Amino acid sequence: MYARARGIVLNEPTVIALNSQTHDVLAMGQEAWHMIGRTPGYIVAVRPLRQGAITDFEITQRMIRLLLQRAGLSRFHRPRVLICVPSAITEVERRAVKEAARQAGAAEAQLIEQPMAAAIGAGLPIHEPLGNMVVDVGGGTTEVAVISLGGIVALQAIRVGSFDIDASIQTYVRREYGIAIGERTAEEIKLAIGSAYPTEDEVKAEVRGRDLMSGLPKTVILSPEEVRGAIEEQVRAIVDAVVQCLGQAPPELAQDLIMQGINLVGGGGMLRGLERRISEETQLPVHLVDAPLECVVLGAGKCLEAFESLRVLFMQGG
Repeated sequence: MYARARGIVLNEPTVIALNSQTHDVLAMGQEAWHMIGRTPGYIVAVRPLRQGAITDFEITQRMIRLLLQRAGLSRFHRPRVLICVPSAITEVERRAVKEAARQAGAAEAQLIEQPMAAAIGAGLPIHEPLGNMVVDVGGGTTEVAVISLGGIVALQAIRVGSFDIDASIQTYVRREYGIAIGERTAEEIKLAIGSAYPTEDEVKAEVRGRDLMSGLPKTVILSPEEVRGAIEEQVRAIVDAVVQCLGQAPPELAQDLIMQGINLVGGGGMLRGLERRISEETQLPVHLVDAPLECVVLGAGKCLEAFESLRVLFMQGG
């Protein structure tokens, strides 16, 4: 979360923990993330957004309200809000996001497409007649866009992201070793030994989970090759999206990309070896931007600082 003139004021995962009996909010963000898979039956830790869309309107609205409160919103101060959304969302999903923000206390809600915000955040010259390519691998979606003259010229968006990679690791460990592991453990495995391309000095990792047959805790050793195999389908989908987007780009812009290269942003872009894998398959240089996780919000922040002049970049309709 970025506040005008203050920079990033909040940096938390999109998770909220609720008491399912009273519907009270118990925790949010990092605190709620630590509760996933560790709560008694009446406490549920949920992600109100899945695959870039709102799955639970009421919880999303409460979450936005909590976020605004944490950033210092009062009843008298209703801010203008700019929200980054996947470019693949439908008109109905767009309206839902705006409505959730308005009901949470925003005076006005504008939307900007994530690849556009990411390109601004990465400091790319988006207003020039030059091809800039952004690959944004988020939690629930991956978006690939070629941007020129302040607009998206070619776009390929798929509902595959980091959460799907985590889910594949969970499925693999369950199928091959008969062990159930949680969402958080799967993410830890991905961060520790996950990769999209073979790297040097690879090490194995210990994984602890519950044996499905005996119900007892059990430890197994996983190798990076196994994890690569487990997540290949998702990595392949991401790479294919990049190739398809390049196929849609006008020839003039395609030649710019040979010089400019591809910019990788988003938390999923930090998967080890992903830039090398995309580079091998597209024969183009690929760079992971400086702050991949914060890139989108920093770009939206730049739009807030120059609200009127960059207003043309916001999504229309909804």
